[in-house]
Amino acid sequence: MTRWLALLCWLPWWAYSQALPPPLSDALKRAGIPPGAVAVIVRDVNGRDTLLAHNAAQPMNPASVMKLLTTTAALDLLGPAYTFKTEFHAAGELRGGVLEGDLFVKGYGDPKLTYERLWAALRQLRERGIRDVRGDIVFDHSYFAPLEHDAAKFDGKPLRAYNVWPDALLFNFKVIGFHFIPDRSGVGVIAEPSLPGIEILSRIKLTKGVCGDWQERLAPEIEEIGMLATVQFSGSYPESCGEKTWHLSLFDHARYDAALFRTLWSETGGKIFGKVRDGKLAQDARLLFAIESPPLADIVRDINKFSNNVMAEQLYLALGAEATQQPGAAARSFEVIGEWLKRKGIDAPELVLDNGSGLSRTQRVSAKTISSLLESVWKSALMPEVVSSLPLLAVDGTMKKRLNGNGVAGQGHIKGGTLNDARAMAGDILDMHGRRWLVVFLVNHANAPAAQAAQDALLQWVYQR
Repeated sequence: MTRWLALLCWLPWWAYSQALPPPLSDALKRAGIPPGAVAVIVRDVNGRDTLLAHNAAQPMNPASVMKLLTTTAALDLLGPAYTFKTEFHAAGELRGGVLEGDLFVKGYGDPKLTYERLWAALRQLRERGIRDVRGDIVFDHSYFAPLEHDAAKFDGKPLRAYNVWPDALLFNFKVIGFHFIPDRSGVGVIAEPSLPGIEILSRIKLTKGVCGDWQERLAPEIEEIGMLATVQFSGSYPESCGEKTWHLSLFDHARYDAALFRTLWSETGGKIFGKVRDGKLAQDARLLFAIESPPLADIVRDINKFSNNVMAEQLYLALGAEATQQPGAAARSFEVIGEWLKRKGIDAPELVLDNGSGLSRTQRVSAKTISSLLESVWKSALMPEVVSSLPLLAVDGTMKKRLNGNGVAGQGHIKGGTLNDARAMAGDILDMHGRRWLVVFLVNHANAPAAQAAQDALLQWVYQR
């Protein structure tokens, strides 16, 4: 007996698998989720005390909680003031407002090159004397390695914005915002940005009742032929919803970028006589100017608050590109983050990381690794940037509607994650006695969609402990 006690004393804190507290175990039982499908850690932010550790070292799919690893590594390796460039180059002479050659746009992975920022950049070109382009508009995507991607592969929903794949020159997240506007005659639909060649048809019936999950009541049908698309919406739309916006992804990158660029260039009063195509920056092209993204700290905030997949994937690839000075690729980024974790003293042999966003069936990480990551954050000078990027319970981001009217509301920063068979959360909770705890909760099970009540029970238990 004494020998076994001595052995236990040498085990690390995460090696124990403690019994789950009754509020949590009861909620899991009601959801039909066995304890073996759950990993939980509740630990003091300073690493002194462990309130709960259950299956801590078990490899799990963390869904979008994986964004914590991508964004924290990026803030540390690139710095919170880092910005992404987009360059504009010209080949040929400029005479009387006409560029007698090609105009090149070279991207460096900007995750937030919105159409408003692109419009402002094209206005700068006009102010610099370019009205018409006699040659081609050439988009250079070479900062990232070529990526083969099937938008329907993950869940068969290629129109959904979360399935947009990364690109070194990503315009406006490659989405169109469809605005639903109810009035006495029915439900009108307008698009932003409004691209030529897109016809919108509304067959939507305006109904009474609560708004609820309004998107599930609509059926978009999209037919694409080259640069033309017909978008038809049918179904019902509750009047109580008011105006809503649904972001959908049309076309591939090449067609979307060409349509948006031509539209904005035309709005500036300019003309393009050549093609809009992909290619490499010509050696004799001269740099006109470059625009810069918002600082990385702001971009990380958008990624974590609203769990933006394509922004996280842009950042993930940029990590590999910046560190190796080679085109960004997932394998390079995985190596960079692995080495970074080692330098932080975080041992993560179970880590499987593919795209950095969490939109993956194959990724794996343990609750112990996530907890160690959060603990290192709280000991870091970058703690304010990381923590403030996480959704605040019942206040903003993806946690805005969670635990409203409860004592724990506003007392924690929690990043959530959702897949069909995975539910996850990680962050910190300030308990009612003023002590702050790190919380990691991962569920991998067919009944994972029913795990929200268990997540809430754990947060309340930590707060009231």
